[in-house]
Amino acid sequence: MSHTVRIYIGIVILIILSALFLFSVVHTAAGASRSSSRTIAEGHRLARAWCQTCHAVEPHMIGVFDEAPGFQAIADRHGTTALSLKVFLRTSHQNMPNLVISPEQADALSAYILSLRGD
Repeated sequence: MSHTVRIYIGIVILIILSALFLFSVVHTAAGASRSSSRTIAEGHRLARAWCQTCHAVEPHMIGVFDEAPGFQAIADRHGTTALSLKVFLRTSHQNMPNLVISPEQADALSAYILSLRGD
């Protein structure tokens, strides 16, 4: 096999590997923003158990929740992301009880909150 043919084969292999890598990165990024229904359901359960005394945890809920923003309002804020919610949930805040939650619970709560985002 000539040197030129080996170079062409190497280039084709590099192009194929690059395309596969790019496809996997795009696919993973798209999938990472979507949470499973089980995770969202767990987040909803946690929100009802821990948060509904101060927050409106259901979509379009009106009522006595003047002190704390509703979860849908939080989800609809510009800049609200899964990461920002997870950091917020795992950090102490003056006006919130200091909940000690696991990373999985923070994932579930943030998935639930983001599922309320209006379009």
